[in-house]
Amino acid sequence: MTDVILEMRGITKTFPGVKALENVNLKVKQGEIHALMGENGAGKSTLMKVLSGVYPHGTYEGDILFKGNTCEFKNIRNSEQLGIVIIHQELALIPQLSVAENIFLGNERMKRGVIDWNRTIVRTRELLSTVGLPESPNTVAGSMGVGKQQLVEIAKALSKEVKLLILDEPTAALNEEDSENLLNLMLSFKEQGITSIIISHKLNEIMKVADSITILRDGQTIETLNVKEDSITEDRIIKGMVGRDLTNRYPEREPKIGDVLFEARRWNVYHPAEADRKVIDDVSFDVKRGEVVGIAGLMGAGRTELAMSIFGQAYGSKISGQLYKEGREIKLNDISKAIDEGIAYVTEDRKEYGLVLMDDIKRNTTLANLRGISKWFVVDDYQEIAEAEGFRKKLKIKTPSIHQKTGNLSGGNQQKVVLSKWIFTGPDLLILDEPTRGIDVGAKYEIYTIINQLAEQGKGILMISSELPELLGMCDRIYVMSEGRFTGEVPRAEANQETIMKYMTTTRG
Repeated sequence: MTDVILEMRGITKTFPGVKALENVNLKVKQGEIHALMGENGAGKSTLMKVLSGVYPHGTYEGDILFKGNTCEFKNIRNSEQLGIVIIHQELALIPQLSVAENIFLGNERMKRGVIDWNRTIVRTRELLSTVGLPESPNTVAGSMGVGKQQLVEIAKALSKEVKLLILDEPTAALNEEDSENLLNLMLSFKEQGITSIIISHKLNEIMKVADSITILRDGQTIETLNVKEDSITEDRIIKGMVGRDLTNRYPEREPKIGDVLFEARRWNVYHPAEADRKVIDDVSFDVKRGEVVGIAGLMGAGRTELAMSIFGQAYGSKISGQLYKEGREIKLNDISKAIDEGIAYVTEDRKEYGLVLMDDIKRNTTLANLRGISKWFVVDDYQEIAEAEGFRKKLKIKTPSIHQKTGNLSGGNQQKVVLSKWIFTGPDLLILDEPTRGIDVGAKYEIYTIINQLAEQGKGILMISSELPELLGMCDRIYVMSEGRFTGEVPRAEANQETIMKYMTTTRG
C-alpha cells in the first residue's frame, strides 16, 4: 500500500464539438495539499467533476482509484460516501435556510424517522467551531457574507467525514483577510490528515499552501511539481500554464491622457432596503480620456454600489449629486439612458448579471446594442454573425463556434464575451468591476491588453479591483474607498501597496 490516496488514469472527457480532457493523469498523496492549475478552459473543473461524480462513470474514459480501489461513481452521493467532497466555485447554499439546515441538507440527523434537532444544533456548533465561524446554527445563510458562507460549505463537507476535500476557486470572491483565514484553515486540515485539492489562479496562495502542483494545458497533463523539493517559483508555474515565459504580467502602455471625459460631484446613495443607511457619502471623482482610473477598497467599502448607482441608478435609493460628460450635465435615470450616453458597466458577477448563460455567444455579444444590428427594427442575422465573429477573433475567444452556449465556456472566455457585449455599444466610459476575477494569468494579460487598447482609442476606463498589484500595474491614478467615502487619491508615480492600504483602512472620524 503506497501513500497515494487518489489516482486518475487516462481520463478523457468529450463534450459536443470539444475534447475537454485527453488522457489526463493525476496522483495525489495522502495528507497533502495538491494544487491543480492551468489556464481557463484547461480542464481543471471538468476533471474534478469527473472525480466527484458530477459527470458519472460511463460519460468519460479512464479509471479512478481511491485508496487503491477502482471507483465507478454514478453521482455525487457515491463519491461523498467514500469521503470525497467538492466545494464548487458557485456556492450551493440555500439562502432561505439556516446554517444548520444547510449543513445537514440531505444528510439529516434522524431519530425514529424524524429530524433530531438537538443533535443537529449541537453538531453544527462543533463544526462551526472547527472552521472558526462564530455564528449561531439558526442564522439564515443568505444574511451572511460570502466569506462566512464559504466556511459553512466547508463545515458541510466536514459533516460528511471528508477524507479528500476539493476546493474550486475557494478565494475568488473573498477579500484578503477571509482568503488568509481560509488558507490557514486548509493548513490545519492538513495537520489533521485531511487531503485537499485546490484549484486557484492566485499564485501567491498556491505557493503558500501547496505541497504539489499538477498543471493542465488544453485538456492534457503537462507536469506535476514538488513545490519544496523543486524550488518552484511563480514564474515557473506560469511557464507551465501558458507554455512560454511571461516576462511582464502587465502590458506596457504610454498614457495619452486628454481632457476630462466624465465627472461625478458630491454623489450620495442610500441603501435600497434601509432608507437611513448611507452607502455612498459625498463622493467626487473624474476620469479623463485615455486614462485608466482605479478604485481600491476593502470588501464593503462601497465600490460596486458606486459603480451601479452611476450606471443608470441600478442600485440605491435617494440618489443625489451631479454627473457630467465633457462638461455637460447628464441624467442617468435608467440603464438605457446610461448606454445612450456612452456609459458601459462590466459587472463583477458575469454569470448572474453579465451573461445569459443558456444563450449563445452571438446573442450575448449583441444583446446590449440590438439597434447596431437591426434594420427597421428587425435584427439582421448576417450582420449579427459578422459582429460576433469579429469580436471572437479580436478578443481571442476560445470556442469552436459563436453558436456555442456561453455557459459552456471557461471563466476567462465568458469574461471576454461580456467585454465584447459592452465594447459593441461603443462606450466612451467603460466601468470594469473586478474584470479579471477567477481568471488565469494568461487570460488576464489578454484582458489587460484590451483595456490598454481601449484607453489608446481615447476612451475612459474606471477599474474596480480587489487585487492591489493589478491596480498598481494598470492604473494612471487610483482612488481609495473606505466606508462609502473616498479617503485618498494616488497618482501612479506615488502608488504603492503600503500607501493604498493606509487609505483603505482609514475610518470615519
